[in-house]
Amino acid sequence: MGENLQHTAAQKRGIFLTVAVLVLFMVAVLAGFLNKMNQPRVITDTELRANGAIKLERPRILDEFELIADSGSAFKTTQLAGRWTLVFFGFTHCPDVCPTTMSTLNRFYQTLDDDTRENTDILLVSVDPQRDKPLQLQEYVRYFNPDFYGVTGEFINLKRFANQLNVPFNKVPLDDGNYTVDHGSQVVLINPRGHYHGFFKAPLDPAKMKLTYRSMRATYNG
Repeated sequence: MGENLQHTAAQKRGIFLTVAVLVLFMVAVLAGFLNKMNQPRVITDTELRANGAIKLERPRILDEFELIADSGSAFKTTQLAGRWTLVFFGFTHCPDVCPTTMSTLNRFYQTLDDDTRENTDILLVSVDPQRDKPLQLQEYVRYFNPDFYGVTGEFINLKRFANQLNVPFNKVPLDDGNYTVDHGSQVVLINPRGHYHGFFKAPLDPAKMKLTYRSMRATYNG
């Protein structure tokens, strides 16, 4: 009888060990699957274009320009280094394109995981420095998201900065004596070196932007 008890106990230990090994294996497989799910999907340049994003073959080094931050302090374009920055050129009196784009950028920003969001800036560059004073610009961008910020500055410096990023803008007189500003609607991507890395074409889609942005980050070798 003692031998039978020992045999039964040995069987139970064997079953327990087998189940424990299977459970650990399943946990390891699940952990690997979840980790893979969290990794950015790397897509080809053709797929990037199909999803509305263009990555430059060689990131462009930008000249240094001094602008004015929405806090009123000096802002140099070299300060863009160290983080990923999405840059949109617009203005606070813009009737439709700008508020729509800023809202879309906010939705995109909210889809990012915490680590990615902490290393991502959203910057509005005013193309209407005559009316967009720092405080007004600050109130405008913070309305869409308290983490967003803006810059303005001398017209010539804004124009040179925009030209380097291939973003056109022009002041257009209106019949009532007022004016508006026509401008490009693309969102420019600056990499952590402070270089022009690529851009997202309009119309913007938050899901597609997340896919392409994460892929460009994953393939960046700066």
